[in-house]
Amino acid sequence: MLRFVSSISIEPVTVRRLVTRGELIAYRIAGEYRFKEEDVERFVESQRIIVSAVPGLNHPMTKFTERARKVLSLANEEAHRYLHAGVGPEHILLGLMSEGGGIGARALTQLQVQPEEVRAELEVLRPKGEAAVAEGQLGMTQQGKASLELAVQEARSLGHHYIGTEHLLLGILREEIEDLASQVLLTASGVTLDKAREQVKQLLASE
Repeated sequence: MLRFVSSISIEPVTVRRLVTRGELIAYRIAGEYRFKEEDVERFVESQRIIVSAVPGLNHPMTKFTERARKVLSLANEEAHRYLHAGVGPEHILLGLMSEGGGIGARALTQLQVQPEEVRAELEVLRPKGEAAVAEGQLGMTQQGKASLELAVQEARSLGHHYIGTEHLLLGILREEIEDLASQVLLTASGVTLDKAREQVKQLLASE
C-alpha cells in the first residue's frame, strides 16, 4: 500500500512549476496535490548542494573560483561549529571573513567591517543549536541557495564568467532584509549592496 504525504511546505505556484518540469512527482486528488513519501525524499535530496566537493568538468561548481569554494567549505565548517542543520548566508559571511584573502574579504575590510563584531551579532541572532548534526557536508538552506543564485546573477551583471568571493558577498547583500547576514552587515557596519558593489569594482579595477 502506498503512503502519501498530504502536504509539503512549498508555495502552490512553485509546486505546479516543479510538477510541470518533472522535478517533483505529484498526484492530483480533488483540488490538492499529494506526494508519495519516497518521491518527496528523492526531491529533497536533489535540492542539496554539496559545498566543498571537487567538481567535475560539467559540475556547476566549476564556475566557482578556488577561493570561492574555500569560502563555501569554511561556511560548512561554521554551520557544524554552531550545530546548525544547513549552510545559510550567515555561514557564508563567516566563511568570507575567515578566508581573508579574496576580494570579498578585502572589500569587507575596506568597508571597515569588524569580524569579531559581526560574529558576536550573528551569535545573538542565530544562537548555537542544541542537537548534533550529521558529519560531513551539509545541505544549503533555502536562503543559502538563494544567495548563491544571486551571486551568479551578480557575476553575470559584471560580465564575469566565474563566481568569486566578491560575487558571494554581493549575493548575500542582495538577499531580502530578513536575511541575518545582510541585516548584520547593515546594522553593525553600515554596509549596503551599493557600497559593497562599488568597493568590489574598485578592487577589481586595481587588479
